[in-house]
Amino acid sequence: MTAKNKAYGLLAVLFLMVLACNVPAAIQPGGSPAPESSSAQSTSAATEASVVVQHLINPAADVAVGSIIFDVESSGTGSEKRAPYGDSYDINLLERPFLQDMTYVPDLDINTFNVSDDENWDYVSIKLIGNDPNNTLGIDYAVELDTNKDGFGDFIIRAHPPYTNEWTTENVQVFADKNHDTSGVSANKSDAPISTDGYETLVFDGAKGSGGDPDLAWARMTNTENSTLQFAFKKSLAGSVFMIGVLADAGLKDATKLDYVDRFTEAEAGSSVRNKKYYPLGALYSVDNTCREAFGFTPSGDEPMLCPTQQSPGPSNHNPSGPSGCQPPGGSCPSGYYWWPDPHCACSITPYKP
Repeated sequence: MTAKNKAYGLLAVLFLMVLACNVPAAIQPGGSPAPESSSAQSTSAATEASVVVQHLINPAADVAVGSIIFDVESSGTGSEKRAPYGDSYDINLLERPFLQDMTYVPDLDINTFNVSDDENWDYVSIKLIGNDPNNTLGIDYAVELDTNKDGFGDFIIRAHPPYTNEWTTENVQVFADKNHDTSGVSANKSDAPISTDGYETLVFDGAKGSGGDPDLAWARMTNTENSTLQFAFKKSLAGSVFMIGVLADAGLKDATKLDYVDRFTEAEAGSSVRNKKYYPLGALYSVDNTCREAFGFTPSGDEPMLCPTQQSPGPSNHNPSGPSGCQPPGGSCPSGYYWWPDPHCACSITPYKP
């Protein structure tokens, strides 16, 4: 080989080496993209997971206390694996802060709730019998809104753990029922078994900042002897007139299956009250809900699930073989008040209408 040919050969080798150095690392032979390195993949996943939500307005640090609504609570009879009363399946009032084996869970047991507001927000405070909303069961707490007072829920605001002492939207979602089937066929009773889609439309997801308004709904807990869960939601969500109830849920935790009493017959669901026919609990357990408070209007008394307008908690029935009802404190209500029997067990200025 001549010196000239050797020179040409050397140049060709150098050219190929330069070309190889300039081929993008992500292109493999055949033109296929090379797999991302593990560090590139994790960076990409982290970018997707961390959504930065810009908030325009926050709820108040100090929340006023509204009129107190009492719920039946089972702390006095929980060790006996039963609720005292108040689990009335046919009108969608559930007192089931128990595991399926009837183990009592104080963090599932709602003691009271109250509603207040300010210029921008409606606030709901839920006081629990227990002191650990971050119970390992993973308890969801929720607020149900009935904006046209017909017993069919229109929105549900759900929060899931972990709960902190700071207002946050990250663990909050709002669902809507747009086809009017949260209460099955009838708002006044169980229609089980039927199949409807409950709160079928996710309208706000705080973790993703989705839903149009990044500030729509918030949640936090407060450190007291009995923990309190607090919700704040924009006045634009429910308007100025609505009915409102609350829920603690470590069972189904599925907004599309509400109302739960329409999913199971009472025989399937069981009961938490020992002298009821279907005791103990069956398919429906680890859930506690309340009556619904009227907000922004004076109720007629005909509204489904209406709470008595003035309440005092009824006495727990500690005798498992005794009567299933409850009696007014001291034997009678004050003058001008009416007794609302089981499951309400309260004195009210509104006449009772069964």
